[in-house]
Amino acid sequence: MTKLIGFAGWSGSGKTTLVTRLIPALIATGRTVSTIKHAHHDFDVDQPGKDSHNHRVAGAAEVIVASSRRFALMHEHRGASEWTLDQLLAKLSPVDVVIVEGFKRDPIPKIEVYRADVGKPLLQPDDPHIVAVAAPHAPAGIPVPWLNLDDLGAIVDFLIAGHYV
Repeated sequence: MTKLIGFAGWSGSGKTTLVTRLIPALIATGRTVSTIKHAHHDFDVDQPGKDSHNHRVAGAAEVIVASSRRFALMHEHRGASEWTLDQLLAKLSPVDVVIVEGFKRDPIPKIEVYRADVGKPLLQPDDPHIVAVAAPHAPAGIPVPWLNLDDLGAIVDFLIAGHYV
């Protein structure tokens, strides 16, 4: 069964930096890892002038670009609702753990990545699904464990000990 752990926090808090450090660390423990990253509504992975872009502009609901090294599926909502995390998870091949970046409102176990210098409040007091806060320094009064953002080994140990991965 695939385990699921989320990473939430305000823009600029270091979520992507932490996730990109965690992926190889978890792989080193023998786990297979996939990720789902929530992006801004106007992101695009396709390029104007490319055949795949022309297919989408012409109205294709889905376009797969494939090579001997990888494939990418682009799905156009075309007015439909944004897919839920569950719908996106169903698109992934089986792995040991899926790391979810963003989706801070979804009811999944999450580690909040927090930096006081971003100038935003902690998400933790309002999110019962946050199981720990990763920050350079321990925020005062948090009721969940603090993980030193710079101690990758301790974060991996916490994830393993808590059966999150």
